[in-house]
Amino acid sequence: MTSRNISAKNILVIHGPNLNLLGIREPGIYGKTTLDDINRKLYEISLAAEARLEVFQSNSEGELIGRVQQAMRDETDFIIINPAGLTHTSIALRDALAATGLPFIEIHLSNIYAREAFRQKSYFSDLAIGVISGLGAKGYELALQSALSE
Repeated sequence: MTSRNISAKNILVIHGPNLNLLGIREPGIYGKTTLDDINRKLYEISLAAEARLEVFQSNSEGELIGRVQQAMRDETDFIIINPAGLTHTSIALRDALAATGLPFIEIHLSNIYAREAFRQKSYFSDLAIGVISGLGAKGYELALQSALSE
């Protein structure tokens, strides 16, 4: 992973498959906070920090890969990504992140290491500058604060 001299003021947050269902999908695991609630809080933090924030959610692996590739051309400085179920399956999304050379933080609402064995393997963690897992929606805020301090 290459490193750039960055101010981390242009931040892209990528939400993977099924995260559009937050708040109604398995609230015992993922909580009752909706994706709109998470995004609203992230926009508040970025506004206060005078940073540009873009959020992107898709249930399509190809669309997620396309958006990651676009980050190489649109002045994105930092990526926060919750690959959701693709964490354990998508070498193609991993390759797209590696190709950008952009720093990123991998985030998970639930603690993937305390769940089923197949969820405990991430194709992204070794490339990420950090991983936040199991802190619910608060993990997104912590990732954004970290990106802003880069």
